[in-house]
Amino acid sequence: MVIVFNNIQAIKNNIEKAASNIKVLLKQRFDEIPQLVEICKAYMGYENKTLQDLTSLRSAFKKELEKEENESAKLKGMNELDQMLTGQMKSLYAVAESYPVLKASEQFLHLQTRISALEDQIADRREFFNDSVNMYNTRIESLPDMFIAGMLNYKKKEMFIIEESETKVSAGFNK
Repeated sequence: MVIVFNNIQAIKNNIEKAASNIKVLLKQRFDEIPQLVEICKAYMGYENKTLQDLTSLRSAFKKELEKEENESAKLKGMNELDQMLTGQMKSLYAVAESYPVLKASEQFLHLQTRISALEDQIADRREFFNDSVNMYNTRIESLPDMFIAGMLNYKKKEMFIIEESETKVSAGFNK
């Protein structure tokens, strides 16, 4: 009984760790926005709408971080903002194509590479999160674990699910 409890608890802790890691990476990604906006402003004087949208998304992300709600809801809200950011970043990179000097800027290229690397890390952490949630859900629904899980009122957890349309948006984003 103790071993079953400890195993379930370890999986629960992995879920919390993965969720925390996702939030850290999302924050790092959103923290790159002001730098990117400043670099782009120098080259893209009249493309303000795209830059303002990026800045607004960053503000919304900061508000999401401060919300007093359960971790699952907060993570879901952050994920939705991240998907909107991916779309805005795709738009920004499309606009940047019209500015060869910006595209060739070392700072711009560095940030683009950094943001792409963060996207890859976020995808890895989401996969770990989903693997942990799947393992947890399987364990709490299997014998003999389900008896202990029932006594402790453990409930199924939701996986990170990204809509098909959202994956199409981000597919063109990475270099």
